[in-house]
Amino acid sequence: MKEMEYQLPEGKLEYVEREREIEVTGYHGLAGAVSVPQELPLFDDAAHSENAMGKVTSIAKKAFLSKKYLRSVTIPASVENVGDWAFAYCNALREVSFEGRDVRFGKDVFKECAALRCVRFAAEDFKPGSLAIQGQAEGIGALTEQELREGIGALTAAAVTQMDAAYLLDAKEAGSKEWLGKWDARMLAILHAADDEGYSKQILCGEEDYESADLETYLKNSRKKKVRLLLLRLYWSMGLDLALQDQLKEYLLTHSKGCKTDETWQVIRDECGDRREFYELFARLGCLSRENAPLVIAETREDCPEMKAFFLKYQADHFAQVDYFADMEL
Repeated sequence: MKEMEYQLPEGKLEYVEREREIEVTGYHGLAGAVSVPQELPLFDDAAHSENAMGKVTSIAKKAFLSKKYLRSVTIPASVENVGDWAFAYCNALREVSFEGRDVRFGKDVFKECAALRCVRFAAEDFKPGSLAIQGQAEGIGALTEQELREGIGALTAAAVTQMDAAYLLDAKEAGSKEWLGKWDARMLAILHAADDEGYSKQILCGEEDYESADLETYLKNSRKKKVRLLLLRLYWSMGLDLALQDQLKEYLLTHSKGCKTDETWQVIRDECGDRREFYELFARLGCLSRENAPLVIAETREDCPEMKAFFLKYQADHFAQVDYFADMEL
């Protein structure tokens, strides 16, 4: 089978034709953003007229494997299949947008894509009436259709990068009440698991890195994993009932600055410098308090000036104290 190439602005796609349908088999280039065309030229032979085009219907196994510079990909609505490991080990990949919803996924499509934040699908089915949108996290309010697309995309990305829940990578079901229920069930399973779950297995596997094999570090990382999921779900809270919302909030408050362990603050401080939505949520949920605000502000990283400015203003607006007795002194 003859393989063809299609030149992109910064790189090239490789593809093959099967009965006038196109399968993208590889990508070579240094582009940060790649948009796969909906059609590509068919092979120039007697069977096809000149300039004939074929519809791109699939992304082959390992097509974008280990593309270290890749940050975003757009997949046309014509694509129906994405093969095993298609985007595996793309460690800079942050977002993938599918313009359709009739797409099936192979195994480990986004394996080891730790930076992945959003896997978007077409927004036509993301209607407010189709979701149990209630109890939005404080300050979020009603979501537009585009915001729903972003939110479902963020939850989908977390399902495959943080939750080991490949069954939630489901283009047709993503965003439905049933899908959100499955997402929440998996989140709660992780939340309620013992912090040391899996530690013995790691030790038995002969982990050589002492830090990751140290029990205290393992427990801390386990709690951080829970914090990341809970922050994400409280921010994108469509379909989240109030009782569950309170349960998630309680966990985050229990691990805020000034508590026995402070993984909620560590995640915000170390991972959310460019994500204002999460450090604002941290404050609104009560994780920033009158008591811990000075410590939080003192520990905010110097390379996160906007975060520090926000906390300073929040402290001034919400925790300003007036010493009436001092004011009465002569």
